[in-house]
Amino acid sequence: MKITQGTLDKLEDILGDSAYVVRYERGNFQSGWCLLESKKIVVLNKFLNLEARINTLLELIPQLDIEFDKLTHDSQKLYEEVKRIALTEA
Repeated sequence: MKITQGTLDKLEDILGDSAYVVRYERGNFQSGWCLLESKKIVVLNKFLNLEARINTLLELIPQLDIEFDKLTHDSQKLYEEVKRIALTEA
């Protein structure tokens, strides 16, 4: 997967389509992110560079309860690719 701002935007769109809010903030995150499941908020460390942000979302998205039917067609294709990447790395 290419490391571009467009890729990051598309990954954020997957979360947005499933009613998750992505925020970038300072914090004491051991893994670079924090998840508030009851409020569907994903908080990423704002000091992560572009590649780290993309890799963090690639790691996180398969663990979330993503509503596949609510995703746009492009987001559905990307979500399937993200899940495939997660399976090959597991």
